[in-house]
Amino acid sequence: MAAATVTPPPAAAARDGAETGRRRRRTRRRDPAPTRVSGLTGAALALLLAVSLLVRVWGIKQGLPYSYNIDEATHFVPRAIGFFSHDLNPHYFLNPPAYSYLLHGVFELWFGSADAAVRAFVGDPTSVFVVARVVAAVLGTIAVGLTYLAGRRLFNRWVGLLAAAILAFAFLPVFYSHLALNDVPTLAPVALALYGAGGIVRRGRGRDYVVAGVGVGLGAATKYTAGITLVCLVAACVCDGAGGSPWVAVRNLLIAGGAALAVFVAANPYAVLDFSAFRSGVAQQASLAAGQDPVKLGSNPGSGTAYYLWVFTWGLGWGPSLAAIGGGLLLVARRRLGLALVLVPAPIAFIVFMGDQQRFFGRWLLPVFPIVAILAAYGGVELVRWFAHGRRLPAPVAGTVVTVLMLAQSVVAVIHVDRVLSRPDTRNLTRAWMVRHVPAGARVLIEPLVPDEWASDVGRSLPWTPTGERWTRWQTWLSPFATDGSPLPDGEHRYVFVDQYERALQPALLDRYAAAGYCWIVLGSLQAGRAFADPRAAPAAVAYYSALAQRSRLLYHTSPFASGAHPVPFSFDWSIDYYPRQYRRPGPEMSVYRLTGGQCGA
Repeated sequence: MAAATVTPPPAAAARDGAETGRRRRRTRRRDPAPTRVSGLTGAALALLLAVSLLVRVWGIKQGLPYSYNIDEATHFVPRAIGFFSHDLNPHYFLNPPAYSYLLHGVFELWFGSADAAVRAFVGDPTSVFVVARVVAAVLGTIAVGLTYLAGRRLFNRWVGLLAAAILAFAFLPVFYSHLALNDVPTLAPVALALYGAGGIVRRGRGRDYVVAGVGVGLGAATKYTAGITLVCLVAACVCDGAGGSPWVAVRNLLIAGGAALAVFVAANPYAVLDFSAFRSGVAQQASLAAGQDPVKLGSNPGSGTAYYLWVFTWGLGWGPSLAAIGGGLLLVARRRLGLALVLVPAPIAFIVFMGDQQRFFGRWLLPVFPIVAILAAYGGVELVRWFAHGRRLPAPVAGTVVTVLMLAQSVVAVIHVDRVLSRPDTRNLTRAWMVRHVPAGARVLIEPLVPDEWASDVGRSLPWTPTGERWTRWQTWLSPFATDGSPLPDGEHRYVFVDQYERALQPALLDRYAAAGYCWIVLGSLQAGRAFADPRAAPAAVAYYSALAQRSRLLYHTSPFASGAHPVPFSFDWSIDYYPRQYRRPGPEMSVYRLTGGQCGA
């Protein structure tokens, strides 16, 4: 018997066809943006990555063989070298160790063996720091590429390309690519987490959850604050493109959380194996950021939130900052709530949290730069479409105008700072003058604005001092005076942290220097500038510098500023990253004085 054929009524067939069309349209919207790069876009991206790497390595040897950034000099490279001589437990968790572990592996491969790497660090630190800085620069360039992929997946290739260009030329990511710090390396896993989150929003595949989780875990293992990407991951789960049941979404979120935790522990294993030290380090870092310890003299006492909003205007640029605000508002207005939830809350929460601390540094904003760059690119691309709509401007002209508005400020700033970094540092110039004019073995006071190795000849132990240094240094970390300024009993001293050096100064110290034969005084504006930035907080230090000017002769002075340029007031950002156009070379203002009283007068 032949099977009966059932023909649906015309109305039902029409309804079924409409529903099928809606399902197909929903599927197309959920499909991830293509990951293949077209020929023209691929060429543009390749050129962008090449230029991005170039601006990050131009001037990469600045300051060497001495590392003048205290975090670079003490937190990452030395610990990576230290892993060669003891177990892999960093015994230090103020910063997570993923970047140090990476450097440890790179050093062994580059120098050929553990012994060769250690010998290079002792005898030729320039080679070691250059390798570490190039690793940071390469990771910063990888972050640019991953930001393209994330922007393309979340929106389209034009958004991805503009977001990559914004991150490639943003001032702060470029400047800190020149230092072996963990700030720029963190950008790569942050962008990877965004790429995974984009996949979750588009289709919600299990592998997208894993990718996002890997990015979150690796980012937090490189810099704790990169954990802000967890907000993006949770928001993407809420807006899962697969549209499955809540139980499926919870299961996938647990998968992503498990991947994040596994990668974090793999890159920071002693967070578990030495949990008490890990917990203590994180608590200490939180205490330092919150200002529970004495506040740094010279730090900005105003609103942290306002400070970070100001940092965006030059660290990322006015154009991208305003476009990011417009892009976020546009996502909400168009009810693209999934993308808005992934991209908008995380930067806001980050700025509010970091702004509530008592210490503000521009580079602490870097973990949210890829997110803000994508928002800015979306706002920029939509502005191009608005110009092109109704033929207000031809699309190529509109695109060129918007691109210039987005990148011009950053490109000018990056070229400026790279030229500055390619010139000799004022501290290197000062040391070269001292080698020629200050006798070997002489007693000198050097303010704590240079590393201890500055008083030594790299790779050599000299016979003129008990420590093998070129000059005998006054111990600036020990004060013969109590905190109230009264002298301590003979032989007793008070330990002074480097951040509190200015608070321990007073004119009576000059008599101690002269009586002990410490006639040469080396000053720098990175220390004195803190006192003069807030004279009421350190009146004794101001009096100390005034007395020094009267009781000594200025024998040498060098400035980082162009001839005739107005000096830049002290700042924990602009005094060390050289953004203002007044800078011609890196470093602070440096002066060498010789006391004229006591043994020094003879």
